[in-house]
Parts: sequence; C-alpha cells; structure tokens
Amino acid sequence: MRSLKTQLSLAFMLVVLITVSIISFFSNTLVSSQFESYITKTQTQRTDHILSDLSLQYNSFTHTWNINAVRTVGMDALEEGYIIKVYNRVGENIWDAENHDMTECKHIMDDITSRMKEYGATGNFASHKYTLTQNGQEIGSVTVSYFGPYFLTEGDFDFISSLNTMLMIVGVSSLLFSFIAGLILARRIARPVTKTAEIAGQIAAGKYDIQFESGTKMKELLDLVSSVNHLANALSKQENLRKRLTADVAHELRTPLAALGTHTEAMIDGIWQPTPARLKSCHEEILRLGKMVMDLERLERADSDNLKLDKTLTDLLALTRSVCENFAGELSNKNLRLDIDGMPAVVSIDKDRTGGVIGNLMSNAVKYTSKGGHIQISVRETDSEVVLTIEDSGAGIPENELPFIFERFYRADKSRNRNTGGAGIGLAIVKSVIAAHGGTVVAQSKPNKGSKFVVTFPKSI
Repeated sequence: MRSLKTQLSLAFMLVVLITVSIISFFSNTLVSSQFESYITKTQTQRTDHILSDLSLQYNSFTHTWNINAVRTVGMDALEEGYIIKVYNRVGENIWDAENHDMTECKHIMDDITSRMKEYGATGNFASHKYTLTQNGQEIGSVTVSYFGPYFLTEGDFDFISSLNTMLMIVGVSSLLFSFIAGLILARRIARPVTKTAEIAGQIAAGKYDIQFESGTKMKELLDLVSSVNHLANALSKQENLRKRLTADVAHELRTPLAALGTHTEAMIDGIWQPTPARLKSCHEEILRLGKMVMDLERLERADSDNLKLDKTLTDLLALTRSVCENFAGELSNKNLRLDIDGMPAVVSIDKDRTGGVIGNLMSNAVKYTSKGGHIQISVRETDSEVVLTIEDSGAGIPENELPFIFERFYRADKSRNRNTGGAGIGLAIVKSVIAAHGGTVVAQSKPNKGSKFVVTFPKSI
C-alpha cells in the first residue's frame, strides 16, 4: 500500500504529464500543419519566381536566350531543391540541370528524400511543366521537378527539430517541477491527515485529552482537525459522564438498599419486631427504588430514537395554565406569586409530553423558590417559533453548573439530599422531549437572583 504522500505526488505528476503531453501534441500538430501550409505556399511562390526569372532571359528582338543567365537561374534553383529543364518555343532543350551536373542533382534528390523520410512525410520527386511567356507571347516552356507535395530545406528541418526539442525540454522540465511541487504539496496535505489518523487511533484507545494543532491553512483539513479535536472533547465528556452516572446510580441505590437490608436483618434476627411502622418504612424504601426505576424508564423512552410523538394542534398558553393549576396547593403553602401572561399560541406538539415538560420546570421553580417569592411564565409567538419562558426568583444555579444541568443524574447538590431535589433525571427528560419536537431548551441563572428556562417550539415541525 502506498502512502498518501506518494499517491498525491504520483497523481500530481500524472496530471501534469498528461496535460503537457496533450498540449505538446496539439501544439506540434498545429505548428506542423501551419508550417506545411506555409512551405507549400512558399514552394508555389518560388516556382513562380523561377518562371519569372527565366522569362527575363529571352530577347524578343533577336529571339535568342541568354544561356549563361539561364544556367545561373537553374543552378540557384538546384541549390534550393528544384531541378529544371528549359525548352524554346519549338521544344528544343536549351538547358537541363541533370545534363549540366547529374551528380549534384542526384545528391540533392537523395538528400531531400532522406530528410523527408526522417520527418515522416510520404512523397517523391515529380515533374511539373509550365509555359514561359513574355508580353503575352509564348516563348518556351520549363519542366520543374521537386519533392511533392512539399519538402523541407535543411533550415526548415532544423527549425522543426529545434521546436520538437524545445517541447521535449518543456515537458521534462514540467514533469520535474510537478514532481517537486507534488512532493511539497503532498507533504503539506499528508502531514495533518496522518497526524489526525494517529490521534484518532489514540482516541480509540481511550486517550481523550489530546489536542492537535495542524498548522495548515486548507479549510477542509482545518475542518477535519477541528472535528477530531471536537470528537476527543465530546468523548472525554461522555466518559466523565459515564463514570459519574455509574457513581450516581450506585449512590441512589445504596441508601434505600442499605436501609432495607438493615431493617430486614434486624427483624430476621429478632432485634426489631416487624411492626406496621417499620414495615411501612421498608415499603417506602421499596417505593423509592421503584420510582427510580420508573425515572430511568421515562428517560430511556425520552432518549429513544423511536420516540413517537402524538402531535396535535394545541394552544401552549392554555396548556401552561392547565398544568400550573395542579401546583395551586404548593404555591399557597409557600406563599408564592405566579403570573402567566402572553397570547394564545397554537403549535403542533405532543400535549401529554409537553405538559410533563411544563410540570417538571414548574416543579423545580416551586421547589427552589423561597417563601414569598415570585414565578413568572410567559408565552410568545414569532414568525417561526413559539417561546415558553419560566422564570423564578429562587436560589439560582452557579454559573459553572449551568452546562451540566440537563445531563442525567446531575445535581448541583452534591449531597443528593432528596429534600432538595430528585434523582437528577427530570431536566434530562425535558431536554430529550423538546429535542424530539425539534425545539430547544436553554437555562439562564445567577446565584441568589433566580433562574430562567426558555423553551422554543418550531412551527414547521
């Protein structure tokens, strides 16, 4: 298996190699095509130039040819790869390049043929006959032989070779550069990924106190590192909660079980008589255990992903007033003032479960508000949600306790005295039920200034 750095480097090189190859291919094809068109056009112009030069060598007054000048034109043309034969008006040969220098003609023909084969072109030498005219009068003819459909001179061939060499150098240089750049980029990408994988392995082994600073500026990698760090924090909190949950459950069970064990043992040993009062005390401890089991069952149902809500359109203000009527006796005993205000707000909710949420929050408000205190409840409606607020003037919650009050079995009273609170499950159930409705619950509090719970229900759920 290749490492991420190796795979990224190879992939980067492959992309650059393919890109350079495609660009080189099309560039070479385009340049060759254009160059061939240019050479063909140049050959045509050169042929016309030869015809024009030869026409000038005829004297129309004496009807004679300047043989020396014709030879000069012919030799110049031969050096450029054109083999000519000149005839007068009656078809008599005036000058023939092959007769003049057969060896040079054969050498030039072989040289051009070899060069074009090396270039990859197909063709051969062919003769083309043209009429020579002067002032509109026919003065003779010329046969021009050259490699067709086009041929490259030595200078043209050197140009094409230089172009191909340059493209090859560019390709090799690009490949080398891509290799270096790929290594650098792959290292920058692979390092945080590799480190994150290593940290994830340590997290899987139970080491949650790890934080990783990647040093990268890539958004996706920063998100990955941030997610892993967040996962480590979340797992650390869950591990602490699990340990505390175990301790809290053991604490909650220890007291009633110890009382039951002590009482029943005393009665079995004959130290205590099984009087109705003592049996009632044992029964109360059993009820206490039963209530704890029921609380756990309620919490399990509230946390269940399969929690089914029986939603109906309900006026939240009317439901709140109805639930609060059940606390009339407790409010009177503690001389607490309750104010409920707001406008009717109809929302789709599970009436029974939401009533339980309101009752739980109201119970806490009554329990933790001192005699003569005040509880304020309001219901308001916005375009997108319905908001229920329950605020009391009680003892409040320490700031460092606020992030944990919705966790199961959590109680600010570390002594877990039943006179000052329950098992610490109520608010966990509240949060689960509200979350099942797609809403939120937030606590705000300051010691000795009371607490406020804000519950929101979305209208679209």
